[in-house]
Amino acid sequence: MAETLGSLVDKLSIKNLRIWHLDEALENVETPASKREELQIKRDLADRQRQDLAKEIDSFLGAALRGEVRIRDEKIKMYTNTNVSSSDAIKELGIAVSELACRNIKLWHLEDEARRTDLPDAEIVQTKRKIDATNQERNDLMDKVDEILSRHSTTNRGRSTSASNE
Repeated sequence: MAETLGSLVDKLSIKNLRIWHLDEALENVETPASKREELQIKRDLADRQRQDLAKEIDSFLGAALRGEVRIRDEKIKMYTNTNVSSSDAIKELGIAVSELACRNIKLWHLEDEARRTDLPDAEIVQTKRKIDATNQERNDLMDKVDEILSRHSTTNRGRSTSASNE
């Protein structure tokens, strides 16, 4: 699959979550010194990856606005999940990016919940269903980011074409 702005923003928000949790562990006074070095190495790597993703997003946006890359990736969806919040009302890129980051935070916490060994199976099943719905919303929001960028890109290209024809 080709990278899209939605997929890059998704990766960046996950990277930021990892860094946040690594920082949390590093700041915890109960974390043993032997573990701190390992955590710091992971944190430094995640930060380098975050910086690379930010540069990749900048490059992608520039290329997309110049019409040099495909903004949207066609998808064939083989599932239907009706228990999801719709992203249809979202029209602004910033809101779509923010909602995507929020879904990743929610997914992270739901996955932590599902890994708990002290919960009865019935609660794990319910949590897994929430994970499915939240992951669907996440995927829909990645598509929404790409849709909004595509709409803005088409509008901007139309304006620049009109301006150059005058």
